[in-house]
Amino acid sequence: MEILLWLVPPAVVAAVAMVWVSWLGREGRGEVDREVAVRRMGAAMERGHRATYAAPPREPDRSTGVAVRPSRRAS
Repeated sequence: MEILLWLVPPAVVAAVAMVWVSWLGREGRGEVDREVAVRRMGAAMERGHRATYAAPPREPDRSTGVAVRPSRRAS
């Protein structure tokens, strides 16, 4: 049990850092006015969507999950 005591300081530092970062992140997020948010969403929806790369249609997989050897022709 004593050998695991070396893990306590890094665990405490990591926990304190996570709490500190999460607390700082909360302050940066102010509430946006409802009308401003609606206006932004409307502007985003009015913008035209660009056509992106269309992938070619895939061929269906012929695998049945069972390995089958090709039959031999008798000579």
